[in-house]
Amino acid sequence: MQSFTEFTTLGDLLIKSAAKFGPNPAIVFPDQTISYEDLKQRAYQRARALVAHDIGPGSHIGILMANCSEYIEYLFAAQFVGAMAVPINARYKAPELAYILANADIELLITHDAISEYANFGQLIDDALVEGTPEKLNHLVMLGEKRKGFISDDAFLIKGKEIETKIVDEMRSQVSLRYPAIMMYTSGTTAHPKGCPLNHEVLVRNGINMNKSRYFLDESDRFWAPLPMFHMAAILPLICCMDAGAAFLSMLHLEPELSLKMMEKEKVTVAFPSFPTITMEMINHSYFPKADLSSLKRINNVAPPELLRNFQEAFPQAVQTGAYGLTEAGGVIAYNHPEDSLEKRLNTCGKPMPGLSAKIIDSETLEEKKCGEKGEIILKGYSVFDGYYKAPEKNEESFIDGWFRTGDLGLIDSEGHIEFHGRIKDMLKVGGENVAAIEIESLLSTHPAVNIAQVIGVHDERLFEVACAYIEPIDGAPISEKEIIDFCKGKIASFKIPRHVRFVAEWPMSSTKIQKYVLREWFDKETK
Repeated sequence: MQSFTEFTTLGDLLIKSAAKFGPNPAIVFPDQTISYEDLKQRAYQRARALVAHDIGPGSHIGILMANCSEYIEYLFAAQFVGAMAVPINARYKAPELAYILANADIELLITHDAISEYANFGQLIDDALVEGTPEKLNHLVMLGEKRKGFISDDAFLIKGKEIETKIVDEMRSQVSLRYPAIMMYTSGTTAHPKGCPLNHEVLVRNGINMNKSRYFLDESDRFWAPLPMFHMAAILPLICCMDAGAAFLSMLHLEPELSLKMMEKEKVTVAFPSFPTITMEMINHSYFPKADLSSLKRINNVAPPELLRNFQEAFPQAVQTGAYGLTEAGGVIAYNHPEDSLEKRLNTCGKPMPGLSAKIIDSETLEEKKCGEKGEIILKGYSVFDGYYKAPEKNEESFIDGWFRTGDLGLIDSEGHIEFHGRIKDMLKVGGENVAAIEIESLLSTHPAVNIAQVIGVHDERLFEVACAYIEPIDGAPISEKEIIDFCKGKIASFKIPRHVRFVAEWPMSSTKIQKYVLREWFDKETK
């Protein structure tokens, strides 16, 4: 039988899932479970409130919260009325938030009084608005304790009772697949974050593809995806689960012991920590050997090969798989297939999912590279976004002949698997020799006392640039700069060996990525 593509708007996906899987658990937090039918009703209640406050097609709704059920309810409420949700990075400081509120043209901002690991959101918003309220921002909604300048969520919802559900349904029926559903902001450079509007096809089709071509979930699966909901590594698994009627598990506070106990209690079948910092914290926790994770059959991480090998050994009952993607391409364009060999799963990110294409070009000449040759990864297909928000010059340089330039260094092997070799700008030029930071990081991650390693290029009078390694030791293990340098000798060429080593207890983070430009700022400040 020939395959065919079938998908809906994001709002209609919830309607469809509620009709098909009504009583099944849709969202699970450590202290709360919500069924598909309940999630639909809650989203309707919030959608009616949005309409009552003149939020509708084309409106932009900001969501600034830690992970919680209301986050998801408002996310879908926005889809019901044809608005675009803007999940805001909860780690932003006041100047960054002020920029996003203005740049994203947000009309309504929703937050809560939970003092999370990130911030006191009410105070953060007050600080961001100290120099004035953006022109289009008309409503501030606060869940929890009342706060001056905010509408309480209860009062916000009460006004929605004036709106009939059929009005919301009429608005929902008019939403086009090509309308933007959410806008995520990417960061990682010293410039302002860039808005990436993602339409309904990008999100829903990619989430369904994730399930049907790579994860093969059913109603019995329990999918633990603890990353912040302002990240695609939470949004995409949520949609994947909805396609299958599986349960999506999240948590307010990402803490290793609580994570392990939740996975144990809920009999998690798929774990999606994705980033090595999260996985390492669980493995290194004293509760890890005691935790019964026998139900786990799949775990997703993105890390250097040797670190992935360690993860596979730590979770022998599960298949370790990785992924390649970026926000501009709907989160992920390639996952390993669970039947790929171990070496393929450790060293590649898998093949592009059906309907998506990748190729390798020379980043300067733009000529296509041969199979197995390194170059810039470029992408094409339904999941590639249409361009950055209000950034025509950036869009002009980001696309060539309909292909999106990722700025990532990689290759495609003879079987079509993608190998990721870091950012092109993450290349060092040591005495005229090109050195990939990820190559040094991969070696350093094999040292028994190293938890996480990150490598940057720093100025050198003789060689122009040399490697500097920033290292987080395991549990504060005693380790010296000399020991790290000696460890590298004989394993990589001498010009690749770090000339400087620094130790850290905490990393400068964006949403889930370590900000290397901050490490460079640290080094420059230290050596001036």
